[in-house]
Amino acid sequence: MIKRIPALPSLLALGCLLMACAEGGLNRQSDSPYAPRARYDTADAVDGLIVGHRLMAAGEYDLALDAYYRAAGQHGLTADTLSGIGSAQLKLGRLGQAEASLRQAVAEGEEFPEAWNNLGVVLMERNKTAEAVEVFRRAYALDSGESDPIRDNLRGAIAKNDHLAYNGENEEKFDLIGRGNGSYLLLSPS
Repeated sequence: MIKRIPALPSLLALGCLLMACAEGGLNRQSDSPYAPRARYDTADAVDGLIVGHRLMAAGEYDLALDAYYRAAGQHGLTADTLSGIGSAQLKLGRLGQAEASLRQAVAEGEEFPEAWNNLGVVLMERNKTAEAVEVFRRAYALDSGESDPIRDNLRGAIAKNDHLAYNGENEEKFDLIGRGNGSYLLLSPS
């Protein structure tokens, strides 16, 4: 039994093919051996870092991670892109990957307090409290003590490390908070 292909879709496909082959079809120069170019300019595209920061604020961590990877393709593995990647990985629960990305971020930008702070967040989540205290101290010093959230993170980590105001039933929850420039800070609900 032979099945008939509907005539209308076949004719539309044939018409599109003929239009593409015609001179100037699909915005192509007639002497060009290459496929037609896209009608948009990549210079007009929104920066992947900005997209990633907005997606993180919206709670779309998978999409933010993809945007940060695209930003890394555009800008390279800078402290900012690595910090974004690590923050998205943390929110997705990929603590080992987040720690590796954030350690690389602080190696790339040793004077980047947001990356140090985000590394402290990961260390707190992994129960490496003593190291987190030192990382938060570094972030606080790099920030010259101007960031209240970093100071609060340091206080919370010190309290947890020294078991001050901490007991088994009242465990503090640390979380990332977005700042306007796309960095994320750790806060505890005190």
